Amino acid sequence: MIQVPFSPSRAALLLDFDGTLVDIAPTPEAVRVPDGLTADLQRLRDMLDGALAIITGRPIAQIDHFLPGIPYAVAGEHGVAVRPAPDQDVRQRVLPLVPADWTAKSEELAVRYPGASIEHKKAGMVLHYRRVPEAESAFRELTSVWPVESHGFHLQDAQMAIELRPLGIDKGKALEELMAEPPFRGRLPLFAGDDVTDRDGVRAARQMGGEGWLIPDDFPDAATFRRWLHDLSEGRGWGA
Repeated sequence: MIQVPFSPSRAALLLDFDGTLVDIAPTPEAVRVPDGLTADLQRLRDMLDGALAIITGRPIAQIDHFLPGIPYAVAGEHGVAVRPAPDQDVRQRVLPLVPADWTAKSEELAVRYPGASIEHKKAGMVLHYRRVPEAESAFRELTSVWPVESHGFHLQDAQMAIELRPLGIDKGKALEELMAEPPFRGRLPLFAGDDVTDRDGVRAARQMGGEGWLIPDDFPDAATFRRWLHDLSEGRGWGA
C-alpha cells in the first residue's frame, strides 16, 4: 500500500469526487456516498487541522449536497468557482458564455440518443454518452466544427463524455489557489483523482513538493482508494 512520505502535520489533502471518493454512476445525480466515507473524511480533516478540500468538475452546491459540512474548502467546475473556507463567499470567475446555438444543437442531438445527456455548467457544458456509447461519434462530429478557442473555451475528453471548458481553468490551478490559503498554506499537497482532467492536479501537487495519484494507475479502483483513506484516517500509512 502507498505510504505518505510525511506526517499529517505537514500534509494537505485535496481530492477529486467522482470516480475517486465515490464510484462512477450512470448519471451525475445517481452517485451514492458509501457508508463510512464521511466519517473517514471528518477524521482526516481533524487530523490535518482542517486542510481537506474537494477539487471537482461539479458545481460547489452538489458537493455541499453529497458531503455537507465535510470539506473545509471546495473548488468547483475545475476551479471556475472556489470557496476557500466554510465561512467565505464563493469566488466566481468572470468567464465567457456558451453560444446559444451550441447548447441548442447539443440538446437536439442528445434527444436523438435516449440515455445521452447534456450537463450545463456556469461556464461550459458536458456531453455525456456513458449510457449510450454509440452517441460518441455524433457528439465528436458536432463539437469538432465549433471554433472553441475563439470563444474562450477548449474541449476536454472525460470519462465517457466530452467537456467544453473555459481556457486557463484546470484542477492544477485550483490546487495552487487553495494551497495559498490557510489552513493549506505551508503544507505539502496530496492530490488524488481518476480522470484526464485530474492530471493537472497531480502535476501541480508534485511540483509543490507533495504527491499525486491517479486511479487506476496507482490504485486499481475507487473502493481501494477509499480503504487507503480509511487507513490514513486511523493513523496508518503516514511518514514522519
